[in-house]
Amino acid sequence: MDRKPSLIDRLKAKDAFLVGTWAKIPSLETVELIGHAGFDFAVVDMEHAPHSFQSAYQAIATAQAVGLYAMARLPDRSGGAVQRLLDAGIDGLLVPRVETPEIAADVTAAMAFPPLGSRGMGYTSRAARWGLDSAADYLERGRNHVMRGVQIEDMGALEQIDGILAAPALNAVFIGFGDLALSSGLPGSHPTLRGLEAKVLAAARAKGVPCGTAVQTPEEAVRCREAGYSFVMISADTTLFAHAARRLMDDTRNALGR
Repeated sequence: MDRKPSLIDRLKAKDAFLVGTWAKIPSLETVELIGHAGFDFAVVDMEHAPHSFQSAYQAIATAQAVGLYAMARLPDRSGGAVQRLLDAGIDGLLVPRVETPEIAADVTAAMAFPPLGSRGMGYTSRAARWGLDSAADYLERGRNHVMRGVQIEDMGALEQIDGILAAPALNAVFIGFGDLALSSGLPGSHPTLRGLEAKVLAAARAKGVPCGTAVQTPEEAVRCREAGYSFVMISADTTLFAHAARRLMDDTRNALGR
């Protein structure tokens, strides 16, 4: 059975722009609805949400079953969950709070097979359709068709972007403006951050590395596409539910005159 084009291959295509959202609620129904709603991918958030490996594994399988690409943001940069998530068949990983070229090289090497990295062989796992794929196909997909990304979330990392992009196994980056705002004291729209954003996007483009970020509105997504991003996460399942529920209740109270 043929696989559809991989996430990283889609992101590297000319003029690519994919739209996903964060999957924070450990619920298969929520992930399924994200797919039915038409998103391109879902990001299982293991850093800022209560996902265990088991709930992440189930979310990966559910997302892919409804046509979504499945990505995960790791709980931290220790790499403890990398091997099992990759062998669960995930399409891409993001490592939070990568601050230096050395950290970028180390955390992405854990996602890649030798000689590029140190990922272990597990071709009887879900990533190889429980052994129905050959070991050679499993290795080829792991080497060439899995997104291995890092999150750039502080000023120092932005200023070292050329070194970070030189990490041999890295093939995607993500700019985290929330933590950038915290660490710099500047809003995401500040000219200083916009200038560094442009530097990162230009450096990533020169290396053929897709770059993503998180947004809250369609207008912000349009700005990102025009700026040169290849993917965005818009809102989150929790945010979508909370705002829809509040809006419905406010409208109901108004209709009832309460």
